[in-house]
Amino acid sequence: MNYLNEDIDSLNEKLAQGTLSADKLAQDTIDNIKKTDDKLNAWITVQEDAKPASNLNFDQNKLAGIPIAIKDNIITDGVKTTAASHILDNYIPVYDATVIERLKKAQVTFVGKTNMDEFAMGSSTEHSYFGITHNPWNLDKVPGGSSGGSAVAVASGQVVAALGSDTGGSIRQPSAFNGIFGIKPTYGRVSRWGLIAFASSLDEIGVMSKRAKTSAEVLNVIAGSDEHDSTLSTRAVPDFTKYIGQDVKGMHVAVVKEYMAAVDGDMRSVLQEQIDALEKAGAIITEVSLPLTKYAVPDYYIIASSEASSNLQRFDGIRYGYRAQDTKNLLDVYVKSRSEGFGEEVKRRIMLGSFALSAGSYDRFFRQASKVRTLICDEFDKIFAENDVIVGPTTTTPAFGIGSEISDPIKMYNNDILTISANLAGIPAASVPAGLVDGMPVGLQIMAKRFDEGSIFQVADFIERTNKFYEKTPAGMED
Repeated sequence: MNYLNEDIDSLNEKLAQGTLSADKLAQDTIDNIKKTDDKLNAWITVQEDAKPASNLNFDQNKLAGIPIAIKDNIITDGVKTTAASHILDNYIPVYDATVIERLKKAQVTFVGKTNMDEFAMGSSTEHSYFGITHNPWNLDKVPGGSSGGSAVAVASGQVVAALGSDTGGSIRQPSAFNGIFGIKPTYGRVSRWGLIAFASSLDEIGVMSKRAKTSAEVLNVIAGSDEHDSTLSTRAVPDFTKYIGQDVKGMHVAVVKEYMAAVDGDMRSVLQEQIDALEKAGAIITEVSLPLTKYAVPDYYIIASSEASSNLQRFDGIRYGYRAQDTKNLLDVYVKSRSEGFGEEVKRRIMLGSFALSAGSYDRFFRQASKVRTLICDEFDKIFAENDVIVGPTTTTPAFGIGSEISDPIKMYNNDILTISANLAGIPAASVPAGLVDGMPVGLQIMAKRFDEGSIFQVADFIERTNKFYEKTPAGMED
């Protein structure tokens, strides 16, 4: 089964009518993954014995019997969950994350766990203990990160939808690089219980798919309050699919001048074409400024690394995961297990975070970064007081070459400059395909005020219907 021309609605119809069985769908999905993944490396674990749930109810559960991919930092009972790290390369959890519990109730078929940057720290899926993932549009290009495996699994037609996590753009950037739709919801919309933590005040679980409606249908299932997550909102979750198919006439759309100035002529032309289409359809376009964008990268990396240094203390070689051999004492176990178990990028961020939280640096760095974060939130609040959504580029360039930036951490970090502000502010944001530049996809980023994912779906669906990018096939998958 190749999902390039399928969505949840088309699959649900075939399953309900009996022209396709859930067992065959699961097996065909596994067969296609095995056939295509040698050149992509989108998966860490493939459940070759994957079976659909029993007593499938296709009328009540739109997702019943449909295979979905899960990023490998989301806990799944009885299935190896590694966060793409050596330190967890044989870890098998004994419980499910809340999002997995909810997908199981919706009778989803689980087919495996996707590759990622180790502990979600990276922008290219080159920082994985299990090898590099390749972009299906050009196998010599990165797929973005850290949810690169999930993005590639969708873009290549291996699955119709996938869960990812987004701490500073890790859903939106790979979605842009792979020509798919990806949304991170408002912080507090989807439970983080069972997500292996990177930065707890920034991490969010979201959905990636070829069509906005598919992501809306999955988000309907996984969103909502959870007793396990005290940061979650108790407000009711709307039916996100009701925003699909609506027009954009009268919507107030803000275009950030700093974001548009960050992209070159060809890319800007592709993005401007989508903005012009919104204006032609009756949207009211206004140019706005987010001057604190220039501080977003350093602000984010101080906060995220500080939280990471705290969260990753639990990986000590004692309770679970990798333990170094030939150790002489307890300190030796800690030092060697962490030194051998963590990759270079993870160790770099732990050291940066530990420094920022140290007694002599806390006031100079972490406290100041927290203040700047508040100012960034205030900037967004002022814009959303007069506008429904903000649009602009998701990334500054299309996907770059494998190996071309990994040796320069600062250059790699700057890839996130247009996405991380949304995480700092806790607002929902998505990337929808805008077109091609030099044969590679570029994405239009859409942001909205807190808990207004509906406006994002409304605009994204309009863009999809206008440019029909979902009809395109990645060049690397045409054979």
